[in-house]
Amino acid sequence: MSNYKKNSLSLIGAISMGTNVMIGAGIFALLGQVAELSGEYFPIAFIVGGIISGFSAYSYNKMSNAYPSAGGIAMYLEKAYGKGLVTAFAALLMTFSMIINESLVARTFGSYTLQLFDAPKDSYLIPVLGVSLLILAFVINISGNKVIGKSSLAMAILKTGGLLIFAGGAIYASGFVVSDLVPSGDTGGERGVMEYLGALALSILAYKGFTTITNSGGEIVNPHKNVSRTIVISLLICGVTYLLVSWGVISNLSIPEIIEAKDYSLAEASRPLFGQFGLWFTVSIAIIATISGVIASVFAVSRMTAMLTDMKLIPHSHFGMKGSIQKHMLVYIIVIAIVLTIFFDLSRIASLGAIYYLVMDIIIHWGVLTKMREDIKAKAWIVISAIILDLVVLSSFVFIKIERDPALIWIAFGSMLLIFLGERWFLNRKLPEKGLTN
Repeated sequence: MSNYKKNSLSLIGAISMGTNVMIGAGIFALLGQVAELSGEYFPIAFIVGGIISGFSAYSYNKMSNAYPSAGGIAMYLEKAYGKGLVTAFAALLMTFSMIINESLVARTFGSYTLQLFDAPKDSYLIPVLGVSLLILAFVINISGNKVIGKSSLAMAILKTGGLLIFAGGAIYASGFVVSDLVPSGDTGGERGVMEYLGALALSILAYKGFTTITNSGGEIVNPHKNVSRTIVISLLICGVTYLLVSWGVISNLSIPEIIEAKDYSLAEASRPLFGQFGLWFTVSIAIIATISGVIASVFAVSRMTAMLTDMKLIPHSHFGMKGSIQKHMLVYIIVIAIVLTIFFDLSRIASLGAIYYLVMDIIIHWGVLTKMREDIKAKAWIVISAIILDLVVLSSFVFIKIERDPALIWIAFGSMLLIFLGERWFLNRKLPEKGLTN
């Protein structure tokens, strides 16, 4: 793989990459989990999640217009906090959040593919198929930007068009009942405000792919304008798609049925509507979406980790490998994603990714508010709103998980502490010789 190439990604190619990451992880991997927490409100949860993501996107838009870079978030953090511990810690949270997203999508690929065969939903073939997808993503990524751009565009058209066909057919079959989007009030007495707010953490995760666009900012044509355009257009495309698909699903499945099949809910919704043909069609779209999602995510995170290495903020070893640092980072990323795919289930993978992402997002907004606001001409009230929304959603989600899966919280915050302490140790060793700050 070569180094960064300016003007190697067109506006359409960048939009395809952003929507590929969001739709691949969002509607297929998270729809059932959002429904489990929010009940009949889950279509609304996706809408509200999109609005919150819109507030978050404001900071990224302002930074990308001022400082387009192939390092994206890593470079933005450096502008706000300098080359030091906070920058490295937050950038690594984003990195691991993206790698977690790759394993999430890889397992989703396995879950949907097995719907074509008579296999149990907890089959060992799910991680096997997921690992195979990750290896495929590695092979495609070492082929370079042109291959990725062309495949991203084709896959984005196929999967977005396929999802809209599914949603249109499902909505048509239900008689265009708009009231299906309006909860009846019988959403399950056990759910409360905290569950609904916690569901937003997962719905936000379905939109986080817009941040991967910033990691390729230095490679997008006319980045000062097109990075922010790409983010806005990608969010709008995904928001409309999520709304229509969730409408189609809730029009044809009850909430208990969606939760029962939460790892493959779209495939389950297609069975009563379109029979075996519908199942094959939906699973095919899921396969395209998950493949393209992993390819695009690996593409973006390899750029950011290579930038962190160039900035001397993370350790790096060649381990005897030849080629560029970017190629080495691809190997490390895929190995970590494979381990997560084998040992974690979809629910825990998604929850861990949501916590990492929201903490990183708050750090980004705080840097914009306190250190960069005047330079990039950002409006304080929008940035403050983004911080408050993130904090409310994150605290609600953590509260729910403490009750339902306390081990996950220990894993999440324990691993963040390890990342922080590990980076502090590494940077303390490098400070005198590299001129870094702490």
